[in-house]
Amino acid sequence: MKTKSSKQAEEVKPRVNVITLGCSKNIHDSEVLMGQLRGNSMDVVHEAEKLNKNDIIVINTCGFIDNAKQESIDTILQYSELKEQGKVAKVIVTGCLSERYKPELEAEIRNVDSYFGTNDLPDLLKSIGANYKHELLGERLLTTPSHFSYFKIAEGCNRPCSFCAIPLMRGKHVSKPIEDLVKEAKFLAKNGTKELILIAQDLTYYGLDLYNKRNLADLLRNLSDVDGIEWIRLQYAYPSGFPMDILDVMNERSNICNYLDMPLQHISDNMLSSMRRGITRQKTIDLVNSIRDKVPEIALRTTLICGYPGETGKDFEEMKEWVAETKFDRLGCFTYSHEEKTHAYQLNDNIPEEVKQERVDAIMEIQQAISFDINQDKVGKTYKVLIDKKEGNYLTGRTEFDSPEVDNEVLIDARISYSTPGNFVQVKIDRAEDFDLYGQIVKI
Repeated sequence: MKTKSSKQAEEVKPRVNVITLGCSKNIHDSEVLMGQLRGNSMDVVHEAEKLNKNDIIVINTCGFIDNAKQESIDTILQYSELKEQGKVAKVIVTGCLSERYKPELEAEIRNVDSYFGTNDLPDLLKSIGANYKHELLGERLLTTPSHFSYFKIAEGCNRPCSFCAIPLMRGKHVSKPIEDLVKEAKFLAKNGTKELILIAQDLTYYGLDLYNKRNLADLLRNLSDVDGIEWIRLQYAYPSGFPMDILDVMNERSNICNYLDMPLQHISDNMLSSMRRGITRQKTIDLVNSIRDKVPEIALRTTLICGYPGETGKDFEEMKEWVAETKFDRLGCFTYSHEEKTHAYQLNDNIPEEVKQERVDAIMEIQQAISFDINQDKVGKTYKVLIDKKEGNYLTGRTEFDSPEVDNEVLIDARISYSTPGNFVQVKIDRAEDFDLYGQIVKI
């Protein structure tokens, strides 16, 4: 029989509630934090809606562009107010916004208990009574469905892009050793992960600091050999100095997806030079053509910026024509955000916000038509599809040409054919829209 004091001790046991904002790198970092907390036998949850008054809230912030920064600030203020009301016990802030603006945040939002930067995990853990455990290498508490995992192979960035604040928040590029990444991949595979989505600020720089060469191809071969990993997907490849040997590995290994996310940002030489991208219009076009020649089935995804300082109508028309001609399989477009302490901040942010947005809308209208045509070509064909979830009457899945959250989805009427999320199935496509495919599971 439990005593009154032991019951009281159980009631006041703290719980850590981790809130994640921003990109897939932040998702990875939150999962590592949660793995460490679990390794310290602490009660940890991710974005629990029901709060306890003894909760320790850890907010993993984003500080990349204006909208993301505002979302992070709003979230800090929200939980700070809940702390004032006695609905949570502590509020701790970490991540990119905290790294970049810690003095300002401490001065403006004073009832936050602690602010930590992107590389302060041991100190953060110590502040809530936990120790950093080196033996937990690769062990994470996934917040994604267990069958796929964001897999960070490096931290930081050495690129000099004029618009980007990432080096200010994440520091210089630091590659993780191949043996550590293989160990992490084996741990994930053992726990049900079938797809690794490789992420970094710049995948293609991988290995230069450790092995004195671009070593992504060797890493891919090692990860490809891990039992249980059926898909490996590449995100965030930089075009300048692109290592073509990774395409050889893509052709050699069936579990490396014919997919490449390569943010190109612009095509005008004027803009590429000012953005300090280290590449020209013609070299960009040649690179895209070479990649497609070497891997004809590849799905190329890119992201572009509209409204960069000095972008003329001619620069923008050049980008529109290039997008229409190149026909990227997947494309995202963003308005330029004027970020303090970046090289571009000294330039005049002279494009009105409404013009920036109009240009984004124009690019995405072109891409919508391209995506529709590409999807129509898939009707009647059968594809290997990974089922992600069931919503309402539909199973939602993806082909090897699609990354979660940002790309196309395959919708399957679960009343006609069903499979458990996390399974691979063969799906025959019978209908296609701008960004979605519809099909039925078939037996092969």
